[in-house]
Amino acid sequence: MCNLYRMTKPKDELADWFVAIEALGGANFVSEVYPGYPGAVVAEGKLTQMSWGFPLVMKGKSGQPLKPKPVNNARQDKLKSTFWRASFEERRCLIPVTAWAEAQGAKGAMTRTWMSLPNSELFACAGLWRPSDQWGNCYSMVMTDSAGPAAAVHSRMPVLLRPEDYTVWLSGSPAEAFDLCRAWNGAITIDHTDESWTRKVGGGGAVSRPTQSSLF
Repeated sequence: MCNLYRMTKPKDELADWFVAIEALGGANFVSEVYPGYPGAVVAEGKLTQMSWGFPLVMKGKSGQPLKPKPVNNARQDKLKSTFWRASFEERRCLIPVTAWAEAQGAKGAMTRTWMSLPNSELFACAGLWRPSDQWGNCYSMVMTDSAGPAAAVHSRMPVLLRPEDYTVWLSGSPAEAFDLCRAWNGAITIDHTDESWTRKVGGGGAVSRPTQSSLF
């Protein structure tokens, strides 16, 4: 699964790369995106900003409403389920990415392993989007079983799209789009780091950590 990715390109470069109308306005987005954070998305011909993760409504033991959980990964084998089906059939999007991370190592001492494409500083992951009452427009990243070098890092990986497949993913039939939901068969650059999976931010000792997502 993917609970952290980088997107370090400026919005004007993104709009040119994806031949999209820039609709971000004055919005800024962080270079490292966590579940629940805003991220850049290409949907309906526009480069726009959405929240990463579909809201999963939660309730406490006494039935009281809890803060929704961002479901930021959509498993390829669950795309026809009730939770994902309408978005998969009607609202597919591109997620611009420069690298994604997975945790490796012993519990409590996990580090970040970054993966990217060796011949491209920017690529697109397959995504789904929908409007929500809680966070406005939001998106989720489609995941599939890993293959090749990525399989040594994690059993699942994002669905990476070739530029020639962008149009099919965005506007093809559900069957055509589903055929693209497979592991990347090209080269992948893997960067094993000693960077902690959790990270202290600011002066107050707060911890920034990629959260686990539910997979439907």
